[in-house]
Amino acid sequence: MNSATKSVWSGEEKYVIAGATQVPIIQSVVFGYDDVEEWSDVIEGKKDGYIYGRYKNPTVEAFEEKVRMLEHAEAAISFSTGMAAINDTLFSLLKPGDRVVSIKDTYGGTNKLFLDFLPKFGIEVSLCETNNHQEIEAETKKGCHLLYLETPTNPTMKINDITRLARAAHDVGAIVMVDNTVATPINQNPIKLGADLVVHSATKYLGGHADAMGGILCGSTDIINKVYEYRMITGAPLDPNAAYSLIRGMKTLHLRITRQNENAYAVAKFLKTHPLVEEVYYPGLEDDREHELAKKQMSGFGGLLSFSIKGGMKTVNEFLPHLKFAHLAANLGAVETTVGPIHTTSHAECTLEERKAMGMPEGLVRYSTGIEDASDLIEDLQQAFKIIEEK
Repeated sequence: MNSATKSVWSGEEKYVIAGATQVPIIQSVVFGYDDVEEWSDVIEGKKDGYIYGRYKNPTVEAFEEKVRMLEHAEAAISFSTGMAAINDTLFSLLKPGDRVVSIKDTYGGTNKLFLDFLPKFGIEVSLCETNNHQEIEAETKKGCHLLYLETPTNPTMKINDITRLARAAHDVGAIVMVDNTVATPINQNPIKLGADLVVHSATKYLGGHADAMGGILCGSTDIINKVYEYRMITGAPLDPNAAYSLIRGMKTLHLRITRQNENAYAVAKFLKTHPLVEEVYYPGLEDDREHELAKKQMSGFGGLLSFSIKGGMKTVNEFLPHLKFAHLAANLGAVETTVGPIHTTSHAECTLEERKAMGMPEGLVRYSTGIEDASDLIEDLQQAFKIIEEK
């Protein structure tokens, strides 16, 4: 199946019942057995089945299977949020004395784990310049247990060469984990490029409607089983109601991403020509410094972009409220366009100094295109800019 067909059909056959065409919401916390021996076999892993909602759930498994197939993985496990997926994976696979290599401008919550949380448990973290592949390779060679990449990055849309960096990490026996939230499995498949693990905030593009939170990790069966054991005890499973909403949202994933790719490109091209815009970050632009690498490993450039406005935060604060077709909200990947400065969106958890260290100007605006008509989004930006220019 191609990705458009997988988005609709994959992972559901086993879970529909009584002739229904849709996966039902199984809300039961516990699952009963008439036979104690069979119950014991399920608990011991000798037989497949369900015991308790914190362990497994049929609706949740249907969602996991759909993403697993889209990401070309052996197995998948879901979580209550994207950050739960990242946190549980890191803490289930790392121990005191281990070393993580990553990049400076990961998503703000992830960056906080690297700066504040992992070091408290004796885990060393080396954060490299995102665009400096030589530095990442050099740090990896010094010793690395896990290489963590995010590509494209949120919100600066920088690109990591997954194949090249995965090769360097595997040379020293490291696990390669890639946050694929911004790209989505429609535009990029990190496992096919050499990664071991792929993580998503399903809250974003996978769900696509800003009405359900979740996270998911895809990878080899061995690694996913280790993470499952950790999540089973620490307790951050995906709720079946959220899983149902995510499954429903994913049926239109390919359609939405195709439109959002087109919209982001059109908006980025417009912004590139506006006199109030200092810089546009979008790898789909032919003159973007990330374009050739992005073209090499992505089939589409995504629906997210960012741009800086002349005048910094003062102008940003005046400009954003005039937009009519964009929610001023800390989200991305929804069918509606959302927009906001980075200190209230992707890097709200970070200090001003930390954001500056990542090379993110305070006047940077993150713009996540929805599925609206591109001409309406451009006209909306034009009228907001015009109000600022006339002041």
